[in-house]
Amino acid sequence: MSSPANRIRTRIIPAILTALGVTFLAAGVLSFTAPIGAVPLLSPSPGLEAIVEESDEPQITLPPIPTPAPATPVPSASGGPSASPAAPPTPQPTPGERIATRVRIAPLKIDLPVIKPPSGFPPCNVAMYHQNPALGQPGDGKSIYLYAHARTGMFLPLLTASKVSNGKKMIDMIVEVWTGDDQRFLYVITNVYRHQPFDHVFDKPFAAKDETLWLQTSEGVGTQPKLLIKAMPLAHEPAPHAAAHPKAKPINCK
Repeated sequence: MSSPANRIRTRIIPAILTALGVTFLAAGVLSFTAPIGAVPLLSPSPGLEAIVEESDEPQITLPPIPTPAPATPVPSASGGPSASPAAPPTPQPTPGERIATRVRIAPLKIDLPVIKPPSGFPPCNVAMYHQNPALGQPGDGKSIYLYAHARTGMFLPLLTASKVSNGKKMIDMIVEVWTGDDQRFLYVITNVYRHQPFDHVFDKPFAAKDETLWLQTSEGVGTQPKLLIKAMPLAHEPAPHAAAHPKAKPINCK
């Protein structure tokens, strides 16, 4: 039989140590598993974050959202810095200045000052723009309506050309219109409408949805049918002040 000392050394002491270890372990486990409050299921575990940060595996990261780079100055003709090239802004007219002041159709030798129509019978030696809330001026996005007598030095070449193949020669001709704010607008002729009834001459201009230039002259005296020319916008550019402001010399027609 074993002596009491041997039993204490070989059985009792290990049992006591084992019991203490289990007690400590249980206390440790309970300390880590005690509830600490509700945690959303999608929230990352703090321990997992530490493992990911310390991992040697490559990380998949999203690139930062790029921010627009500032415009790089480019040398100007004078040698100093200037802003990057940009499209020229649409000129903003001073109120009351964006009105037609001159019309020219070079192939037909038409070149007339354009004036606000006076009261009474339309004068000669000038063209006029029609005033109506549904109509506008170049650059307004509406129909522009210019008219003049079918007389020598005025819109007679339009009437003459319209009588040959229904005006086919005039298609694709360029019409230049200057405005009081020193701009030149270019339009290209697309349609020639002959024999338009006197009381329906504004039907097409009023129905237009986009900017359109209309040139009108008479095919006869008084309430006889009218000739109507349609032209669509092509381009516009700044113009010399003198070119945009011809001297108008209207006279009474005889």
